[in-house]
Amino acid sequence: MTIYATAGSKLFIGGAKPAQSADFVEADFAGESWTEIAFVESIGAFGDEAAEITFDAIGEGRTFKLKGNRNAGNMELVCGSDYSDAGQNALRAAEATPDDYAFRVEFDDLPPAGATKSQRYFVAKVMAARETLDTANNVIKLNAGLGINSNVVRVNAA
Repeated sequence: MTIYATAGSKLFIGGAKPAQSADFVEADFAGESWTEIAFVESIGAFGDEAAEITFDAIGEGRTFKLKGNRNAGNMELVCGSDYSDAGQNALRAAEATPDDYAFRVEFDDLPPAGATKSQRYFVAKVMAARETLDTANNVIKLNAGLGINSNVVRVNAA
């Protein structure tokens, strides 16, 4: 078994990319122009979760559970705010549009020499781009909310 640290992972934003009803595959993100988002402190959780559908069967005295629509969640991104960073500026600009954008997360999973690191691809709307000023001994932060509108394409290190 091998586990890896979150440290060294990176997040990238691509161009506007419409959501679709069919699941995306890796090839759908080929040729995308990626811009790294700098000073990321926390990427948060992402990935599919099925909605719970319940049915109370009177004669059975039991609640049955079914799986409903899948939802890849909302990613709560936290960055040290840098007004000169192209990736953060792309996030801020994306928040001002109704469009979905391509995103890529790159893991730092130390693949063998010559191999590529694990990647995760998805499409999301930038729902929020807020600045947070906490107490005096804190960094000004950019908090971005990403509403994921697709499946998350998993590409493991190869």
